[in-house]
Amino acid sequence: MSNYRILSSVLSSIHHGCLLAATGCALALVAAPAYADDYDATLKDIQSTMGGVPSFVKQFPKAGLPGAWAEVKAIELSDKTALPPKVKSLISLAVAAQIPCNYCIWSDTQDAKRAGATDEEIQEAVAMAALTRHWSTIFNGMQVDFDTFKKEMGGQ
Repeated sequence: MSNYRILSSVLSSIHHGCLLAATGCALALVAAPAYADDYDATLKDIQSTMGGVPSFVKQFPKAGLPGAWAEVKAIELSDKTALPPKVKSLISLAVAAQIPCNYCIWSDTQDAKRAGATDEEIQEAVAMAALTRHWSTIFNGMQVDFDTFKKEMGGQ
């Protein structure tokens, strides 16, 4: 595979990740307001699912918790999504390393290991995040023309 194709593949992955993140943010912003009954039911569901309710959950705004928990259960905790749990944990870890979020890095590393990720897979996921950030910095900082870039990378 040529270097251009490899780089194109990496950049395509970056683009898709950005689209997914933007979509998630938009959906979170338009979520319907929650009510007290929803909050209590959510706490019970968290208790049932996790075997306890972490203290940080009780610090989260009551109006937002039902929606936030529904999102976590539907995407991160569900095994009925397009991505298997190990892949989701590795993606989350890679993003957490770039934010950076120590809480997420620790939790996502544990989740990835529980899902069967090897140390080598964890290291590669973090390295991919670093590589993505590196090239993003170069392309944006050097103000590389996007249309020319797409043409040279095999796009239209």
